[in-house]
Amino acid sequence: MRSSRIGVLLRAGILISSCCAQDQPPGRHPPVLNVSSMDASADPCVDFYAYSCGGWIKKNPIPPDQSSWSVYGALADDNQARLRGILESAAARSGERTAYTGKIGDYYASCVDETTVDALGATPLRGPLETIEKLASKSGIADVVAGLAYQGALFRFRSDQDYKDSTRVIAEADQGGLGLPDRDYYVNQNARSEELRKAYVAHVQKMFELLGDNPGTAVAEAKAVMRIETELARGSMTRVERREPKRLYHKMTVKELEKLSPQFDWSAYFTRSSLPSLRSLNVVAPGFFAEMGRQINEEGLADWKAYLRWHLMHANARFLSSAFVNEDFNFFGRTLEGREQLQPRWKRCVEDTDHDLGEALGQAYVETYFSAQAKQKALTMVREIEGAMQEDIEALRWMSPDTKKNALKKLRAVKNKIGYPDRWRDYSRLEIRRGDEMGNVERARQFEFNRQLAKIGKPVDPREWGMTPPTVNAEYEPQRNEINFPAGILQPPLFDPSSDGAPNYGDTGATIGHELTHGFDDEGRQFDAHGNLRNWWRKADGKEFEKRASCISDQYSKYVIIDDLKINGKLTLGEDVADLGGLILAYMAWKESTRGQKLAPIDGLTAEQRFFVGYGQSWCGSLRDEEKRLRARVDPHSPDQYRASGVVANMPEFQEAFHCQTGARMAPEERCRVW
Repeated sequence: MRSSRIGVLLRAGILISSCCAQDQPPGRHPPVLNVSSMDASADPCVDFYAYSCGGWIKKNPIPPDQSSWSVYGALADDNQARLRGILESAAARSGERTAYTGKIGDYYASCVDETTVDALGATPLRGPLETIEKLASKSGIADVVAGLAYQGALFRFRSDQDYKDSTRVIAEADQGGLGLPDRDYYVNQNARSEELRKAYVAHVQKMFELLGDNPGTAVAEAKAVMRIETELARGSMTRVERREPKRLYHKMTVKELEKLSPQFDWSAYFTRSSLPSLRSLNVVAPGFFAEMGRQINEEGLADWKAYLRWHLMHANARFLSSAFVNEDFNFFGRTLEGREQLQPRWKRCVEDTDHDLGEALGQAYVETYFSAQAKQKALTMVREIEGAMQEDIEALRWMSPDTKKNALKKLRAVKNKIGYPDRWRDYSRLEIRRGDEMGNVERARQFEFNRQLAKIGKPVDPREWGMTPPTVNAEYEPQRNEINFPAGILQPPLFDPSSDGAPNYGDTGATIGHELTHGFDDEGRQFDAHGNLRNWWRKADGKEFEKRASCISDQYSKYVIIDDLKINGKLTLGEDVADLGGLILAYMAWKESTRGQKLAPIDGLTAEQRFFVGYGQSWCGSLRDEEKRLRARVDPHSPDQYRASGVVANMPEFQEAFHCQTGARMAPEERCRVW
């Protein structure tokens, strides 16, 4: 349910350079709007994306270790360089070591020690591999899966807010267990999918051989893995189906779950997970668990052992010796994403530290790189955009007074988390040992898994964050009715409190508006002010919303991603609605904040033009062809060029700013608008 403004597959580790850095004097950061990133020869009324980003794209080829490159990626890369400095200082034990710098330093030092990791080979997996090998019957699968639950083996088990009582945390079981990125990779019957499936089976075979299996055995094991995963995929929900919150809520007793998949020993699983008294849980995808039970019944024990061994390797390949790392990259990095090179080890280790000790690392990060001025300016902009949304809702002609009342109630209840948590996470019980990378990873996973399960049956903690402070991203959480804006995204060139206001509002203002609009998109609108799944809409208003949303879905479904592959407008609907609503709200807030001011042109651009170019430049980026195909299947966000041009084509304010004649590509006769 979490929605982000940038692609879900955006990588944080990229070459150390930033958007247009070559155009800036030493010691200065790139501006929010960079004229040299534009292509003035392009007609903004025909191709606004080329007009805003043509120069940037020419000067910023995709680095060889990346599948994509963008202004977000460049900022994330700059952040990685900053985090590297923090971690190397902590690892060197220079200066005073606090409780959190000691852990992040030892974790990072263990990760970058490639010599020790290579010497160990696959030895760190010896214990769980022996456990799988000793499995005497299929009745013991549940106990083995529970022992690997913190790695997400077979399915996902966690805690979550109760959809119908957002004040409480309940247990939740969800589909999983696939090695490929999505269930469609297993079921689509086209040449590209068949080619990828063959490559995947070959990869699985090579991984078994790296474990020491002979080629003949490895071939049979890889085929068994593919066979089991294919059937699990057939029993899984599609990404479009999962966009409907009501389809994700099936509260059951444990007894009912046992009837759904009796072949799996749920009692043993919950006992091993320290939840022997669990009585009920949300079973997100009942069809998956029914299919899982059938496969346990139909497939032989040897095949299930192969499946469990594979997923143990798959979950840990990046933490093993170079042979495993390189083979993992060859398929998932090179074949699936089109990357030419593996990222340097230090980047992978920065990413891993942020993943496992994010709030400890984040504490060091914000002390150095996040100013009080940036936080205050962001808060001011958030309040202004909330005010714009209130004005927008009150003026809606298509919504009845009763629904408006509920919408305004929800808007006023939105909570905003800016920069970093008020209370930092306590990692004192997590043991980090220098020189034990795999052990540190496993203990960190177990620590987080236990932390999540400890919430079950308790009230929701409203102070908890879902993102780490250095993250270059933002999110809206519908069950909490809150927006998270980490410090990482509130940095130049995306946000600069001292910048010209027009592009600041066009960029970060639109991001704030985007996340706020998520509370009222096709998914978010189904949750009330308290985060409960409840219909607060009058029937006629709901139908009008669906009609207006369908206009956007139809618009984006016509856009071509690559070859004859088009956007799945039903998958990207929430993000497309939020993109348009976000920019409209940002424009309203900017206009209100500058009411009565005479704003002079800068660099030949009027203030209104700078607002829209600031928005357009927030999406400057490129994707490899393989990444385009991958995102078309799994990413709920439209490609960057359509997030820019598709949105402004629906705004008369844009057409007025650039004097576009009706009928031009960026000025269609029919426009879409929800909010």
